[in-house]
Amino acid sequence: MADLKIDINGLALKNPVLTASGTFGYGTEFEDFIDLSRLGGFIVKGTTLHHREGNPYPRMAETPAGMLNAVGLQNKGVDYFIEHIYPKIKDVKTNILVNVSGSTVSDYMATAEKINELENIPGIELNISCPNVKEGGMAFGTSCASAAEVVKAVRQVYKKHLMVKLSPNVTNIQEIALAVEAAGADSVSLINTLMGMAINAKTRKPVLSTITGGLSGPCVKPIALRMVWQVSKVVKIPVVGLGGITCATDAIEFLLAGASAVQIGTANFIDPAITVKVIDGINSYLEENGFNSVHEIIGLI
Repeated sequence: MADLKIDINGLALKNPVLTASGTFGYGTEFEDFIDLSRLGGFIVKGTTLHHREGNPYPRMAETPAGMLNAVGLQNKGVDYFIEHIYPKIKDVKTNILVNVSGSTVSDYMATAEKINELENIPGIELNISCPNVKEGGMAFGTSCASAAEVVKAVRQVYKKHLMVKLSPNVTNIQEIALAVEAAGADSVSLINTLMGMAINAKTRKPVLSTITGGLSGPCVKPIALRMVWQVSKVVKIPVVGLGGITCATDAIEFLLAGASAVQIGTANFIDPAITVKVIDGINSYLEENGFNSVHEIIGLI
């Protein structure tokens, strides 16, 4: 086998394949389909300081080559995660990261501080694409200043690996990436979902209760690839690529574009064993093309 090990700024992965938050639950939902310990790691669903019911139904819709979701970060809060979920997953032999979301800087800080105390959680993924109610509904991740503010604040209380998930709904993704790097991010992951909507022509109404939602799936891959390539050219920290990966070839394209690792999201809904298939596919590609290590193909484009 080729050497698939990768180190993301101190976060040691046995291979470059992670799962995307919100598409893999808490990992336990996939235990009947795959050996979780084979993954480079998995990122649990968005976790907030307090319980969130999420948005009203309908909040998911299929689209050509993708899907829209407006789940709204439904979860039972960080204390519930610590008390009820963490004990069930803490002994899985892989990296477990928690996706942290919030409405205010203090929410992010309080949630991260609690997770910092969990011995078997080596990192968090900071989701800065959520509405910031104190900025009139603008997302933290669409402004260099607000993105840097929340990362800097969390960095003060969180001492392990800090991955920051970037929003693609911006004019210049490179500026945002540089801002969070300067504020203390250990790595960046991109892209989060693109803003989209669907309309039912028969009822002449929006399909989603929230009208707009996040677009993911194969249709976003060209945009995600472009942004990963752009960001990898300007930051010194590792880049984790995601957006429309459905097979090993897709993952390899992200690695070639400059990603040190990838996340698989929407494809988990189609094939719950897709992650291990991608791991095996990357290994086969490296062997067939004479590469000894995954490091040799990162950033070749």
